[in-house]
Amino acid sequence: MNNELFQQARAAYARRDYQEALAAYTQCLQDASRPLAPGETGLLYHQIGNCLVKLKDPGEAIHAYTQATADAAYDACGTVNYNLGMAYASLHDYEDAVKHFEVAVSDAKYDAPYKAYTGMGSALLKLGKSAEAGVAFREAALDEGNPDPTKALLNLGVCFMALNRPADAVASYESALQFDMQSETRNKLYANLGQAYVACGQMQKAVNAFEESIADKTYFLSDSASVDYQRAVAAVAQGTSEITQVMAPVPAAADMSGLDVAADGSAVYVDQDPYGSADPYYYADPYAQPSAYPASEGEERFFNASDEELEQWSRGLAKQERKRKNVGLKILVVIVLLVLAAFAASVFLYTQGWGYPSAQTVVEELFADPQAASSTLFADEVEPDSAATMTGQIAEGTELMGFDGVDASMSETVAYVTAETPEGGQMQYKVSLVRDLIGWKVSNIELYFASQN
Repeated sequence: MNNELFQQARAAYARRDYQEALAAYTQCLQDASRPLAPGETGLLYHQIGNCLVKLKDPGEAIHAYTQATADAAYDACGTVNYNLGMAYASLHDYEDAVKHFEVAVSDAKYDAPYKAYTGMGSALLKLGKSAEAGVAFREAALDEGNPDPTKALLNLGVCFMALNRPADAVASYESALQFDMQSETRNKLYANLGQAYVACGQMQKAVNAFEESIADKTYFLSDSASVDYQRAVAAVAQGTSEITQVMAPVPAAADMSGLDVAADGSAVYVDQDPYGSADPYYYADPYAQPSAYPASEGEERFFNASDEELEQWSRGLAKQERKRKNVGLKILVVIVLLVLAAFAASVFLYTQGWGYPSAQTVVEELFADPQAASSTLFADEVEPDSAATMTGQIAEGTELMGFDGVDASMSETVAYVTAETPEGGQMQYKVSLVRDLIGWKVSNIELYFASQN
């Protein structure tokens, strides 16, 4: 194969010049001077089909993909068949779409079957095959490689409602609630859950779900959901929040398209490079393992195993979600530990004489304005006359020079200070303080002569 020309085609596709990419891939295919190695014919037809899809020519894309599947040496059979299924779905040929989705999930090399199962379920819903669609959506939800099983669970609930199994629909919708999703999807989920609760006769739960769906005022209930909402509100008002018989069946046409099926049946294309390069391919993440329970087993498989497997899936797949949520828990634990450490440090400092205001600050304020200090800085047990006598030992204009020492404990502190008198002399004072809540108050002031002590 002409590798230089092939790389030119890939570069053109990467910059979204699909017409040039198509021409280069076609030229590479027809270049007789560079014989194609086994598998390269399939690769080139695969890329030609991708270009044709981007150019909105699904009919020709189907022809190119079919040529790719004819190359037995090309090992992306699952990928190409998924693309074929999507192309047929875009033409509203849902029966052929289902056939190719089934081939895709049966390819052991196909590494993302959940998208093929999702496409299959959407096509089967369009064909009115709700049970078979439910099997496909359940397989999509159960696959551990599915990064977002929410929509598969939503569509599974739609299938259960179509099969008049509202209790199973409730279980499916409630399972979806444990995952993060966009607000629009969550509102739709709660609306569907409300209708399922109504069908189960659980009117109070239905009211709660409906009100949750419209709480942010961005979502509006469908006509059928509005009717169910009013019925539920009326039932709760009459004191019949739980009824054993449904008043009316859920309309078969209500929400039957599901969230993954466009109203016009058009397909959704997902670009991905099967070889890990920068070249965007028309390639969705299909699954690597074929279904252990093909859709041909129908309703028996669908009903008998879904509860058990959903529970098993919920434990396994939700582990990743719990890990993400545990990050918040770990942060909370760290915060709590920091708070406890800060509290312990505060208690320790308190026992060592720490306070606010500190003893040193109180002494500094005392010498800054002795007269005012007599009414604000002394402990409650010190009489005003005694306080005035004590402050009288500090001559007006005396300035604090520094602390000679501080003996601090939890409840009492003694500060030894030196002050300079207005005449230029130095005096030593012993200031005793007692605890006042978290701060300190002066309990005694006396002259201190270090030579005599």
